[in-house]
Amino acid sequence: MISGLYSVSAISAQRIGLFGGSFNPAHDGHVAVSEEALKRLQLDQVWWLVSPQNPLKDARDTGDFDDRLALAKSLAANPRLVVTGMEAELGTRTTAQTFNALAPMFRHSRFVWIMGADSFAGLHHWNDWRQIPATLPLAVFARPGWTRKALSSPAARLLAGHRLDAADAGQLADRAAPAWCFLNMPLRPESSTAIRNGNATSGG
Repeated sequence: MISGLYSVSAISAQRIGLFGGSFNPAHDGHVAVSEEALKRLQLDQVWWLVSPQNPLKDARDTGDFDDRLALAKSLAANPRLVVTGMEAELGTRTTAQTFNALAPMFRHSRFVWIMGADSFAGLHHWNDWRQIPATLPLAVFARPGWTRKALSSPAARLLAGHRLDAADAGQLADRAAPAWCFLNMPLRPESSTAIRNGNATSGG
C-alpha cells in the first residue's frame, strides 16, 4: 500500500510525469528537466521516484536511501515537483514492477514516463524493458553527448513508428502507449556521477 497522497481519488484526471532514478545525488539538472517537462508536456505534476536501489548498479556505489530522498526534497522547491519514496513503499525493484503496481492509477489519470537520453539509449538493458513503452508514453530529454546514441538505440528502432514530433509534446500525455518524443533543451553540465567523483560541473 502507498500513502493517500498517491491514491486514485487524489490524482484523478491529472497529467503526471514520473521521473525515476537513483538521484545519487539529486542536482539542479534533475530540477531543470522536471521544469521543462511541466511546461513542454503540459503536466500538472512531476513525481520523482527515488529508487531504493537500481538493479543495474552496484549497491556499494549507491548512497543511503534516506539521505538521497532528503536531498531530493530539499531541491524540489516547486510545489508541482513531488519527491517520493514510492518504490520503497511498494517494495518494487524495477520500473516494470512499479508500473504493474501503479496500474490502478494509470487507469484514472494521464501519466508520462520521463527519462534522459542516456537512459533511453540503454533502455534495452532494463528488466522487461519492452513493457515500459508499452505501458506509458515516454518523454526523452536530451543529455550532453547522448542524442545520437539514443536515437539509434534498440528502443528508438522498436518505437520508430510511434514517435511524436517535439512540437506535439503537449499531446503526449493524451496518447495511448506506445508513444514517445525526443525533446531538446538547454543542456546541463551536472551529472550525479561527476558530483560523486568531486567534479560537480562535468557532464555525463
